[in-house]
Amino acid sequence: MSDTSFETALDGRVGEMLDACTRCGKCVEACPSVAPAGIAGTSPTDIISGVIDILRGNDGPEASRKWASACMLSGECIKACDYGVNPRFLLAMTNIAMAKRQSELPERRRRALTQFRDESRDVTTLAQLQLDREVLERLGQKSASAAAPAVAPDFVFYTGCNVLKTPHIALLALDIMDALGVTYQVMGGPSHCCGVKQFKGGDVEMSGRMGANSVEKMSHSKSGQVISWCPSCYVQFTETTIPAIERQGGARPFEMTPFLLFLRERQAQLNELLSREVRMRIALHRHPGVAGVMEAAAEILQAIPGIELVELQQPAVGLQSNNLKVLPAFKRELQRNELQAASDAGVDALVTVYHSDHRELCAHERDWPFRIVNLLELVGASMGLHRHDRYKELKLMQDADRIVADCQDLIAQHSLDAATARSVIARGMLGDQPLPLK
Repeated sequence: MSDTSFETALDGRVGEMLDACTRCGKCVEACPSVAPAGIAGTSPTDIISGVIDILRGNDGPEASRKWASACMLSGECIKACDYGVNPRFLLAMTNIAMAKRQSELPERRRRALTQFRDESRDVTTLAQLQLDREVLERLGQKSASAAAPAVAPDFVFYTGCNVLKTPHIALLALDIMDALGVTYQVMGGPSHCCGVKQFKGGDVEMSGRMGANSVEKMSHSKSGQVISWCPSCYVQFTETTIPAIERQGGARPFEMTPFLLFLRERQAQLNELLSREVRMRIALHRHPGVAGVMEAAAEILQAIPGIELVELQQPAVGLQSNNLKVLPAFKRELQRNELQAASDAGVDALVTVYHSDHRELCAHERDWPFRIVNLLELVGASMGLHRHDRYKELKLMQDADRIVADCQDLIAQHSLDAATARSVIARGMLGDQPLPLK
């Protein structure tokens, strides 16, 4: 590594992109956040010019600040740029610039640390309410989080943190990789954080430390590749952390591939394993923020015997459901319209891809005439694999006390405090409901 700091490396990338930007405004024109953010009447060239003004240390106009704050990480801006600029990265850095102007580093660090600790507690508790020690070890938690394999695996499978709240999804990913015959080491959870909480909170130095620590741990597979699940972690690593580390040290530590793109690369082998018919009429809940993933999801689903994939003709925006929280009313409208469209289309199931989509939508199964399932559940069913969706089962109870009572055995096994568990359930599970149930 050179003497260049993480933050200096980021600033260098920002400077190069600002020099390359022509202020044409195409990124603003392509962005699905503009209208719901209430800035559609402002000139796109004025908005992007204002973003550049903020990144150069000034306040910038209100419309530019609103655009940055409303970024859902859809990625349409990246496709629209003809000059090699990543406007999504620039908007992330714009939000950091605004955070720095609002408060000093000690306050930003304190807030980010509080958010990280709260999220870590929720992830750990919700996983422990569903899984015993042995299964947690399989997901790279407990003592497995510090263990090094005797033989380097083909790949590192990086879960991120929040998929551990819906562990059946992560476990199905491992079962599918086992069936494909690849070896892997699982990493993820709070001990292998990508640093996104600190980054968004404006604590760039701490984000760089956490991200670099996780990158070093993930850099030991035979293939030099990391398979990732979480789209938020993927964007944080591939658009922020890894390019900065590469600029610091002159070498790229590894390549990162989203899990569904990894499966699509092995589509022929996967198709041989999709032997059981799954007779279902389904619709796919889509978020296009990582290029190619939704297309891969559709191709994989259509390869399952018996599946009929229906297009609901609904907008597909954002990186995943969680990233739409910057525009809460817009998010509720999108989810409400999609549920109604799925009902009108007479589907058997609305199929999620990412974990935050599944967490937010699964309880709506109670109120609509179709199921909410994850894509990997259908892949698994065709392969003869099954993992029970305990998260949905618990959330459908809609009663924190009842959930605590139903999880008593695991609460005792993990020595959890029942009152703390109840608080996490109320806030982190039942409260994770942007569109209220009927």
